[in-house]
Amino acid sequence: MRSIWNGSISFGLVTIPVKTYSATDRTSSVSFVRIHEKDGAQIQYRKICELDGEEVPNEEVGKGYQAPGDDTIVPITDDDLSRLPLPTAKTLSILSFVDPAEIDPLQLDRAYYLGPNGAAASKPYTLLREALEHHQKVAIGKVAMRGRESLAMLRAHDGALVMHSLLWPDQIRPADGVVPDEVEIREKELTLAETLMDSLGELDPGELHDDYREAVEELVAAKLEGEEPVAPATGTPGAQVIDLTAALEKSVRAARGTKEGGAESASASVTPIRGRKTTKQSTAAEAQKTPAKKAPAKKTASAPKTASTAKKTAAKSTAKSPAESRAKKTAKTTAKKSTKTASKTTAKATAKTTAAKKSGKQSSA
Repeated sequence: MRSIWNGSISFGLVTIPVKTYSATDRTSSVSFVRIHEKDGAQIQYRKICELDGEEVPNEEVGKGYQAPGDDTIVPITDDDLSRLPLPTAKTLSILSFVDPAEIDPLQLDRAYYLGPNGAAASKPYTLLREALEHHQKVAIGKVAMRGRESLAMLRAHDGALVMHSLLWPDQIRPADGVVPDEVEIREKELTLAETLMDSLGELDPGELHDDYREAVEELVAAKLEGEEPVAPATGTPGAQVIDLTAALEKSVRAARGTKEGGAESASASVTPIRGRKTTKQSTAAEAQKTPAKKAPAKKTASAPKTASTAKKTAAKSTAKSPAESRAKKTAKTTAKKSTKTASKTTAKATAKTTAAKKSGKQSSA
């Protein structure tokens, strides 16, 4: 790793010579060059003087300062800057040690690793790092790098000292016009939001990657091989959230299901729609037969089944006319009456026969 700045850290009477290394790598991000669409040639940017219209070589390019609202440009040379009374030109002067929570993340700019410059700097370097870790503080100071002075924050990270250049407080814009008007938040909504935050779990930095860069690389590879790039499938745009509480509840269930390793369990639970009633038997049968992923479709399909069953029952009851029902009742009544009459006639005949036999026996005697 190449050092980009050599200086020292100063706090009190202690001075620590350090070397500065860039802690971030922005070259991995996607960048494009400008080309002429007509022939595909790359476009060059040339430095042209506004007075004579001639191209200016790099060795003749200098610095100038133009005050805001003024057209006058004042030439500034490197010698002018070197003679400025700037104590932080080669030294990071620590002003205070503060709690990390006091630093607004909006002020964080660039990050640099600081390493000891020489064997004599190893012990004070390690002492400062251990003190920051043990005391759980960060150091705030000022440093001049690349021709400008800025605030800086020192913190211990992964066994090294890390310097973050900070923006000045007047460089942070206010949030006027961004914050919405007063909105009423219910306690249940706040509780569900916090539950969702806890359900999402921890973030694994190893799983983070640049999807856009990979897609661009695949596109370039396809074009080099003469293939037609395949358009990725676009997701369905999300509908407008109407019920915030229901959306939060569903998000919590989905997060918990994903955390447990089962996406099916996350989609199995469905919030019933108010005002719609379903019989207990049909609900139990559907719960046993229906897979977890198809629960919403089956529940929706149960309504037509219930309706068709009701229609069949209504059709059977309607098919029986009032005349037929009265005829059946009359036939049953007539049959009962005839049965009773026949039984009475048989009883009378039997009684007469018995009486005749008795009278015959008496006369013969």
